[in-house]
Amino acid sequence: MSIEIANESGAEVDTDAVLAVARHALDEMGVNPLAELSVLLVDVDYMTELNHRWMGGDGPTDVLAFPMDEGSVDHGPGETAAGGEPALLGDIVLCPEVAAKQAVTAGHRTADELHLLTVHGVLHLLGYDHAEPEEEREMFGLQARLLASWRSAHSR
Repeated sequence: MSIEIANESGAEVDTDAVLAVARHALDEMGVNPLAELSVLLVDVDYMTELNHRWMGGDGPTDVLAFPMDEGSVDHGPGETAAGGEPALLGDIVLCPEVAAKQAVTAGHRTADELHLLTVHGVLHLLGYDHAEPEEEREMFGLQARLLASWRSAHSR
């Protein structure tokens, strides 16, 4: 599994832990081990620009997921990408400053919020959404299970 991470946010982030939780989520979801993922951590100004440009939103958001075309997503061991090439899953963009504010509200550490947002972004890249109540229940339930299994495997 190739996961690239770049921290351009100016915030101090444990990128090894972000990589580990992303890898865990992909492994648990049965994603092809040759899959490629990119994680980018950005500042509030850049996240605000991305949110406006791609989502039509105002202000910064916590996480954005940019999946590659649907044909390149490998949904599990029974399916291979066209030509047997590694699946290019896409990009996850995180904003640590927004995550820090949300962590305070949620009553946990910023690192925990970034782990949650990473798993959330991975699920979006795999085609999950939360626009409808039923989709939201499925996605958030899966997100909670993935985080719980990661935390139990990496308990401090």
